[in-house]
Amino acid sequence: MGLKLGEFKLTSGRELMQMEEVISTINSSIDVKRQILKNKDLIITMLKVVEEMVKAFKNDKKVLLCGNGGSAADAQHIAAELSGKFYFDREPLFAEALHVNTSYLTAVANDYSYDEVYSRLVKAKGRKGDILIGISTSGNSENVVRAIKTANSIGMITVGMTGRTGGKIKDVCKYLINVPSDDTPRIQEAHIMIGHIICELVEKELFND
Repeated sequence: MGLKLGEFKLTSGRELMQMEEVISTINSSIDVKRQILKNKDLIITMLKVVEEMVKAFKNDKKVLLCGNGGSAADAQHIAAELSGKFYFDREPLFAEALHVNTSYLTAVANDYSYDEVYSRLVKAKGRKGDILIGISTSGNSENVVRAIKTANSIGMITVGMTGRTGGKIKDVCKYLINVPSDDTPRIQEAHIMIGHIICELVEKELFND
């Protein structure tokens, strides 16, 4: 149903306009999540990613993540949930966001190209059976696309988290989690929800004996 303006007592026209904006934004976010709930194929893909991650961790493999801007923050957030803990007090899992070494990032961007910052690090750290999660709301971030291509060449399992169209990532990743929205903030909100769901399920599968 969502929020309705009549549920609030407002004292000025400015407050009315601001409240309308707040309610519209919250309802838009809720609507995206409702669309995800109705998308059976998308939910099945999420569960397949969980299965791949559980298998990887059981085989002493790792999860690498990458993205730009807010998507870099999401990559770091998800890595922290895995390498730290989510709900359970348990052993850490090997998960790492690829942008956290700023000396590396700035050196490679300066000496080579920003488009190469993630693919070069995937080549250094990635091994067959590892997982790379590339996050891009447009699906067209060139450094993420190149990282996924490099991961594929190594034999890693590749996952793309994008917006509705999937962009270029759609054609290069094994699993595509494409949030049904074209609005960057709404996509990012859904990405972190999906990331949390995946982390929770992976943790339960590995540690809830």
